[in-house]
Amino acid sequence: MSQMPQLAACPSCEWPLESGDRFCGACGYDLSVVPPPPTDTPTITMNGTAPPPPDEAAPVSWPVAPEAGASDAPAPVHRPGDLRGTDSGGSEPHAEGAPQGEAPSSALSPSPSPSGAERPARGVRFDRPAESPSSDASAASDASASSPSAPSVSSSASPPSSPSSSSSSSSSSSDAGDYHLAAPRPVDPRTADLSTPPAGTKTCVACRAGQVDRDGYCENCGHAQPRERDHMEQELGAVAAVSDRGLRHHRNEDAFTVSSTALPDGSPAVVAIVCDGVSSATRPDDASLAASRAAGEVLLETLPRGTHPQQAMHDAIVAASNAVNSLAEEPRTAQEHAPHQNAPACTLVGVVVTSTLLIVGWVGDSRAYWVPMDRSSPPARLTEDDSWAAQMVAAGLMSEAEAYADHRAHAITGWLGADAYELEPHTASFKPDRPGVVVVCTDGLWNYAEAAEEMAEVVPLDAAQRPLHAAQVLVGHALDGGGHDNVTVAVLPFPAPPQGAGSA
Repeated sequence: MSQMPQLAACPSCEWPLESGDRFCGACGYDLSVVPPPPTDTPTITMNGTAPPPPDEAAPVSWPVAPEAGASDAPAPVHRPGDLRGTDSGGSEPHAEGAPQGEAPSSALSPSPSPSGAERPARGVRFDRPAESPSSDASAASDASASSPSAPSVSSSASPPSSPSSSSSSSSSSSDAGDYHLAAPRPVDPRTADLSTPPAGTKTCVACRAGQVDRDGYCENCGHAQPRERDHMEQELGAVAAVSDRGLRHHRNEDAFTVSSTALPDGSPAVVAIVCDGVSSATRPDDASLAASRAAGEVLLETLPRGTHPQQAMHDAIVAASNAVNSLAEEPRTAQEHAPHQNAPACTLVGVVVTSTLLIVGWVGDSRAYWVPMDRSSPPARLTEDDSWAAQMVAAGLMSEAEAYADHRAHAITGWLGADAYELEPHTASFKPDRPGVVVVCTDGLWNYAEAAEEMAEVVPLDAAQRPLHAAQVLVGHALDGGGHDNVTVAVLPFPAPPQGAGSA
């Protein structure tokens, strides 16, 4: 979810900043005098060639899905050989020469330091032995032998526990001659030969010398360490995902789950779940993580049993909602400290790709896009936002361009959480007639490539062969565009490759 822009790092020492900081905690830089950031220019990276069409897979004998009239049944299966785009221009995209078929009746109907120069960080203390020539060390050892008050000086750049340091000092104690004490110099962590930390411990990313305590701070220089979720990448051959904190938020409130399994007939099924925490709610990062994990677990449990993928996606969204609702059951003492905060909440979009079917499910404004690899047919957006803007467009009160230009455009009308309205999971099933990729993302990406055609321009041509590289390119596009929000994207080739086949 979007927030007011704020500095992500100190302009003086590049130390990460927290929301509301007025001074840098590392160097004391006055943040109130920082000029507004310049306007960023997006950079689009395109490369690669389209992969050859995959071999035709044998059809899967699916169990019959529940009828559409049932209260808990998902939407019916549709044929999206010609998916209707929902771009910002308000017009239906068509490519010349693309096959035309019957339009789906209800598939997508909405429901209510970069530079290479090295510079030392200001305000950082390196409490390590001074690095001195051997002659200075010998003289210093003489001083320590002749004067009990003279401080000892180590003669090696290695840590003080190194045996060579103590032996060098003791062997030079018998030497005679003039001496002087060199002023202690901090060891430059970029060039020092640092020892390997013990197993189970972490080394500080700032001074690269001290160990990190349980609270996430360096015991040597006191710097807070980057969170593990600030940047995450995962690749499982047929699917890859990347998540980044962005350039304005102080933490990453997105989460994802990617996995693969086999259907009862042995054919592959690839899963991707992407969740976006609602920033105005309590613990949005916990909400997105709980939802993505719960949904992924249900899909991995139900798909191998033969549950129709569309019904499995519906059940996964319900399980994710229950997981987020459980986070609201906090101790009474916690509620007393923050009585006016909303319950944890997040959005969700999920995709299941098989050898013949493409299943999409969502609640909120996270999206899924279809991009054909040969680019001879138009791309399409597979989801409709649960948002104020989408409702205005559906009601005919505004055009899509007018609605998304309004400051209320991204106010969501559907989400997962204890204080949400009645849960209405959206699901849709498609049978693409050609190979392509599915892009599953949060609004941190599609804010910079909203229309399906814009998203297709950013997706590399070899995305099906290199899904991780494609996800990295898409995240980079959002960061180049300003990175005003957390950004998470998963890329899944269609059809799903056979079990054991990875990306090139």
